[in-house]
Amino acid sequence: MAAEKIHTVVIGGGQAGLAASAHLSKCGVSHVVLERKRIAERWRSERWDSLVANGPAWHDRFPAKTFDQIDPDGFATRDMIVEYFENFAKDIHAPVRSHVEVKNLTKAHDDVFHLETSSGEIEAKNVIVATGPFQKPIIPTAIPNEAGFHQIHSSTYRNPAQLPEGAVLVVGAGSSGSQIADELLRSGRKVFLSIGPHDRPPRRYRGKDFVWWLGVLGKWNATTRDPKTEHVTIAVSGAHGGHTVDFREFASRGMTLLGRAEDYHSGILNFAPDIKDNLLRGDANYLSVLREADAYVDSNKLDMPEEPEAHVIGPLPECVKNPILSLDLNAEGVKTILWSTGYALDFGWIKLDLFDEKGRPKHHRGVAPVPGLYFLGLAWLSRRASPFIWGAWSDAEYLATHIAARG
Repeated sequence: MAAEKIHTVVIGGGQAGLAASAHLSKCGVSHVVLERKRIAERWRSERWDSLVANGPAWHDRFPAKTFDQIDPDGFATRDMIVEYFENFAKDIHAPVRSHVEVKNLTKAHDDVFHLETSSGEIEAKNVIVATGPFQKPIIPTAIPNEAGFHQIHSSTYRNPAQLPEGAVLVVGAGSSGSQIADELLRSGRKVFLSIGPHDRPPRRYRGKDFVWWLGVLGKWNATTRDPKTEHVTIAVSGAHGGHTVDFREFASRGMTLLGRAEDYHSGILNFAPDIKDNLLRGDANYLSVLREADAYVDSNKLDMPEEPEAHVIGPLPECVKNPILSLDLNAEGVKTILWSTGYALDFGWIKLDLFDEKGRPKHHRGVAPVPGLYFLGLAWLSRRASPFIWGAWSDAEYLATHIAARG
């Protein structure tokens, strides 16, 4: 059977793929969106039950569509987000083909890509890879499976009842790890939390959410990052109406804070002696946002209420002053180890020579060095905002314009 010929193929039916479809339609570019499962699948099947957006509804959305069923300052639930994307796809008449997996992408000849999919072969002039930054869960192999612990990644966690009875060690204290650890603690579990370097912004300050402050302070539009840093871990939460993540408060409720997890031997997991430094660096990040916000208010002569109490940080908890460097998991009753350790990119299905030693695609603002190939939704694609819902929107507009200009 001859391959189907399509002008532009978008791979992925999540936020990036739908943003691409909207802008391609505006530019009059014929296209299809191929989604391996359902629209917004990762939001459906790789997020826990109680998850809410980390930004308020006025912010974590496309500029072209609001969340109508929630207060703009509220935090959308997982199900609201899925419904939002489903409705957006209907609004723009996105040509989505669900349950179509792209198995291989190659260059057939000079101006044509060849896609091998679960429903047949396709030839396309342009391809936008919009599979997002959360592709392959990273699960460290430090603790062997035969050690007898229940080990899962945060992407497969759903709720406390899912886990076997007993204490839980959560490794990783970004948004996912800190929120899951808090939920487990509230459910009555004994919880240990391994904390590495992180940013810890205030949820709100002087009447504005931290996402507003990052905007007016120019941080969302930052185009450069520390070359030594792949990803900045941010501890922030929209749960329970939105609150600043406070590891001291976790400890006051009985959670044991630990440094970075290191090596494991015969039931003993060792930790780096860095928990104090990690907390203090998180505090420094928190205070730096407050200072920059104060300076912005002063320089712009804004009438915004002062919050001197926000600058007061409590003493370090005992588990930080006298850190635990080795933990006998069995003696502490730990039955589950939950790895909230992020994701790796997985582009093994793209059979083209354009990836670096870490599997990252070469591109400039999403435009790959292979003519007609584009990437969308990745971290730092063009700026810090790129992997977020609203950040993918402007990147998609740029790529759609680029494709339209190719003809």
